[in-house]
Amino acid sequence: MRRYHCLKSVTRIHHWSPSLPGMMTLEQIQAPVSGEMRVFEQHFRDSMKSKAALLDRIMHYIVKRKGKQMRPMFTLLSARMFGPVNEGGFVAASLIELLHTATLVHDDVVDGSPVRRGFFSINALWKNKIAVLVGDYLLSRGLLLAVDNGQFELLRIVSRAVREMSEGELLQLEKARGLNFDEAVYFDIIRQKTASLIAACCASGAASGGASAEEIERMHRFGEHTGIAFQIKDDLFDYGSGTGAGKPTGLDIRERKLTLPLIHSLQQVGRSDRRWMVRAVKARSQDGREIARVIEMVMATGGIDHARMRMLEHRDEALRILHTFPVSEARNSLEGLVQLTVERER
Repeated sequence: MRRYHCLKSVTRIHHWSPSLPGMMTLEQIQAPVSGEMRVFEQHFRDSMKSKAALLDRIMHYIVKRKGKQMRPMFTLLSARMFGPVNEGGFVAASLIELLHTATLVHDDVVDGSPVRRGFFSINALWKNKIAVLVGDYLLSRGLLLAVDNGQFELLRIVSRAVREMSEGELLQLEKARGLNFDEAVYFDIIRQKTASLIAACCASGAASGGASAEEIERMHRFGEHTGIAFQIKDDLFDYGSGTGAGKPTGLDIRERKLTLPLIHSLQQVGRSDRRWMVRAVKARSQDGREIARVIEMVMATGGIDHARMRMLEHRDEALRILHTFPVSEARNSLEGLVQLTVERER
């Protein structure tokens, strides 16, 4: 076993580095589809309506606490790259957002989480049984939306994402018990759990815009690499964002989540250090000093630098694929969205 391995090798790794524009704001990124985003919001609200009073009340609560809507932006900008956004583009964006919302509701049940985006979760307010049924309703509404509009290619793309997300979640549950999986398994998990949905955004948007089968697959790969970079960035937040800014929280460690910095560190340390690190994580330690020791070990063994390097590799590959398409306002915004993914503060 190698002990504290300083990542001097990072400086010797040469990967393609694009010429990146200055950081764009969310408003600048959204500009090519700002009107379409407003139309989408109405489509999304309409797609969630129900005749059941309880369901309608819960849908209203979900709409009120919406996030940054990154996935609809990926979908509509991908569609805009191939022409004006049509009805198929709005169906694609609504379906993706319905699916994403359904997975969040189900995730909160699985994790027993009482809070989502600073609001009480559905399961915290209406209990698990209702939350599971709400997630099922959202998924069925999305699938019916595609069927009712004859969008069968969209249905194929999104069904593939649903399958991969389920497989990724189960793989993580299986492997997390022993806390001994390597980076190859980690990347399989995040490709399925997180990246598959962003890949579906980009592929379905391209499909709605009339892209060829080869272009759709290229956009799928672009979204997949972006999604992997997105998840690694989330991993880095547990250690203060990985840029030296922010205070390490150790929340993922407390929840027994194996993030890329921790996996790398576990592969670098000696047997005795590995034993106590695994023991600390398995115990879901609430001892701040114990968590701090694990974080210090991760930093000392180059876990942060390694994860950031891998994140930038996937960012660069995403941009390399994106640059195979003609320059356009939508392409520039997608480039800005990729940059925002790796530079965001939360």
